[in-house]
Amino acid sequence: MGGAPTVLNMIVNSPSNDRCPLPHKVEVMTGGAPPPPQILLKMEELETYGPRTSCVWKPEWDALPQDERLKLKARQGVQHLGLEEVDIKDPITMKSIPADGKTVGEVMFRGNTVTSGYLKDLVATQEAFRGGWFRSGNLAVKHPDGYIEQCRGREVLFSHPAVLEAAVVARQDDHWGPMPCAFVKLKEGFSVDAQEIIKFSRDCLPHYMAPRTVIFEDLPKTPTGKVQKFVLMEKAKALGSLF
Repeated sequence: MGGAPTVLNMIVNSPSNDRCPLPHKVEVMTGGAPPPPQILLKMEELETYGPRTSCVWKPEWDALPQDERLKLKARQGVQHLGLEEVDIKDPITMKSIPADGKTVGEVMFRGNTVTSGYLKDLVATQEAFRGGWFRSGNLAVKHPDGYIEQCRGREVLFSHPAVLEAAVVARQDDHWGPMPCAFVKLKEGFSVDAQEIIKFSRDCLPHYMAPRTVIFEDLPKTPTGKVQKFVLMEKAKALGSLF
């Protein structure tokens, strides 16, 4: 079966009385967004074959401890053959960031499989392709091996016991550049504030990767369950500069 990480999240959080045993293992492929390691682990605990992302797997990773394997598996990875190029760039200077696994930039890509633009919206199309690259609005780092990884704020948020769904997009700051902005849907019966979520993230991540802004609301999705990041990007842009 195939499904976005949102679909996997629905499966692992389904009530036990809605589940039934299957006569065989199911191979699951997921994409559209990097699945959080916690979701991958819970899927494996359901005795299914671990979902694969666009991250090209290296045989030597099989010998690594489970935690390390899950972190590697959740990386966004490298470009596939259908894309001309994928890069992490500074959205202002358009220079590629160093492959040090720490410097944050925006995921950008180009190629003949990229959308030609927004239907009947020339302004939005020009903005999305400003500089000759499609700007995803997602923050990421590039590792020395060339594999890219979106900022882990989203993954950490999924490990918070009160969080059901989460997405992180870039909120532009006039001084620091793109900063993580989190949109969070809480589980029923839970109540936490933005500062608690921010502190939780900072306790688990380098501060530059932790969200600086947290907004609680239902996440907009396509009919197939994929989070509509462009809607969240517009909301983050409307907030203006962080500082």
